[in-house]
Amino acid sequence: MKKRTIYERRDFVKLAAMAGAALPLMGFDESIFNPISKSSGNLEVHLFSKHLQFLNYKDMSEAAAEMGFDGLDLTVRPEGHVLPDRVSEDLPKAVEAMKKYGLNPRLMTTNVIDVENKEHRSVLETASKSGFTHYRTAWLSYPENREIAESQAIYGQQLKKLEVLNKQLSLIGCYQNHAGNHVGAPIWDLPPILQATKNVNIGCQYDIRHAVVEGGSCWELGLRLIRPFIKSIVIKDFKWGTVKGQWKPINTPLGEGMVDFDRYFSLLKKYHINVPVSLHLEYGLGGAEHGAKEITIDKKEVFAQMKKDLTFLQEAWQRAE
Repeated sequence: MKKRTIYERRDFVKLAAMAGAALPLMGFDESIFNPISKSSGNLEVHLFSKHLQFLNYKDMSEAAAEMGFDGLDLTVRPEGHVLPDRVSEDLPKAVEAMKKYGLNPRLMTTNVIDVENKEHRSVLETASKSGFTHYRTAWLSYPENREIAESQAIYGQQLKKLEVLNKQLSLIGCYQNHAGNHVGAPIWDLPPILQATKNVNIGCQYDIRHAVVEGGSCWELGLRLIRPFIKSIVIKDFKWGTVKGQWKPINTPLGEGMVDFDRYFSLLKKYHINVPVSLHLEYGLGGAEHGAKEITIDKKEVFAQMKKDLTFLQEAWQRAE
């Protein structure tokens, strides 16, 4: 009996891998591969609220509006601006503050990934009532005791169930590609998972920084592959450097690192990808880069750098052809 179980498991992995390889050839309806927007106008830029967690809802909204952002990518997760166990009480308060200053409550970053989790469902239900349209999901990992192809099949079904709930709530869940040993880090492993869905209420939050870290000079190939599934994007920059004798990616202001934004933005326009943008500032900002509740530099310095990155982003988008 034990031998039969192992044989069936190996057969499953083999068949799953073959099926994943064949998916691009199976003639899917092109409508499921369409991006949300086909406009090439101005980008809709939301500031990642993680970097303003030293401020309350009113002050963060006022600051983001004065800097010229369209909205905030609100952290609704443990240690975020809104805690999941207080979402029904606090999310409407955050939204009220944002709207007061003309900000669009559209994006949020969550730890949501499981439709069976009551707290996850509560976050999405409250967000839907509050007018949000996009959220970033939690990350997934590949267990060592399970083949990657088997995990992909399991996660595909998990996201398919999440998409059903998203559709009911008029939400779009976005899975971020993140460097490291995460699902989606190499980009190439995401399409076999996302192809299990209808690619409407679930997709990818494409992060160019992490894509270049993992993809090096071939990041464009990854973009070509994942482009049908992109529902939102993250903007940030980095360069390689040594830290205590070890080579590591070091985060930088936009335009000071290795991301070729001129090329990247020209490809986004070529592929007609214009989706909500979340701007991240992960370099030294007195603790604001890590979501600190108290920072060690004047908040005006933080605001000035945020404005600088926003201006770079807007100008780079406008000059891209």
